Amino acid sequence: MEVPKLMSAEVHDESYAGVTYHVEGQLVPVLHIELSSMPVFFEHHILLWKDPVVGIETKPLKGAFKRALAGMPIFMTRTNGIGRIAFSRDGAGQVFAKHMKAGESLDVREHQFLAATDNLEYTYNRVQGVSNILFGSSGLFIDTFTCQQQDGILWLHGYGNVFELTLKPGEQIDIEGGGWIYKDSTVRMDTIRQSLKTGILAAQGQIFWNRFTGPGRIGIQSMYVHMPTNK
Repeated sequence: MEVPKLMSAEVHDESYAGVTYHVEGQLVPVLHIELSSMPVFFEHHILLWKDPVVGIETKPLKGAFKRALAGMPIFMTRTNGIGRIAFSRDGAGQVFAKHMKAGESLDVREHQFLAATDNLEYTYNRVQGVSNILFGSSGLFIDTFTCQQQDGILWLHGYGNVFELTLKPGEQIDIEGGGWIYKDSTVRMDTIRQSLKTGILAAQGQIFWNRFTGPGRIGIQSMYVHMPTNK
């Protein structure tokens, strides 16, 4: 299996799917988007600045109530108009884009999403098996973004440095529960329990990993964070 590769930290004048964007900043990076006819949607609290001509409207979500109970955002916001807009998350790390073609789908760990072109379909799923072990009774939500027809862009934030690994069919990697960012829908994720029977840590009893099985890509962050959840 290959070693995960470090992703680029800065992007200038990148154009894809009818959108031009820039990622700048070494510590707390900023995503700048030049809007044309394609709107983008985003979490409302990560907006940094915008041109006055760019309007903001709500993009309601289905099942908002159960997400609110788990501390997740109950609505998304969407741009309306042509101009410039910028986003930043209040955490040191990297902002990066995933260019998506028709038929591609990415599963994203909660609190890693930044923005996306409005042509991507957005759904989410609560993973109780993993959440009961690692995240408390409120559950772990995984956001899924699917590109159905025309090309689209998904922008994500990773804490620390971001690495990508492409698993071949049957290849596996164990990652700490807060260390992964995204995976292709073709990558299977399981929770692995490891008993600590000997040594100085034996009193702790057990540790847990997320095991990922290929084929497909997976994103890893070096400064993994476990977000607080309701119990």
